[in-house]
Amino acid sequence: MKQRKWDAKTTCTIVLEGLKGKPVATICQDYQISQTPYDQWRDQFLANVPKTFDVAQQTEREARLQRENARLKSLVGELTLELRKIDTAGWS
Repeated sequence: MKQRKWDAKTTCTIVLEGLKGKPVATICQDYQISQTPYDQWRDQFLANVPKTFDVAQQTEREARLQRENARLKSLVGELTLELRKIDTAGWS
């Protein structure tokens, strides 16, 4: 069989068909691939599934850090204004 490059979306679709119960022989015939790349893609897919949930946790962490960053920027802005008021009033 000729060797082709498959994009991630197509590879995922192929692997999911097998995981949903479609016979691997039929999948390989439909996409004109041998079972070896299918098996490799399936193993890679299954090995990376836990990372899907790590991304959600990372996104939550990033959102928390962005909120904290915004809070601190606001505080720095307020303190800067207070310092300018003091400086303008001649207290420096």
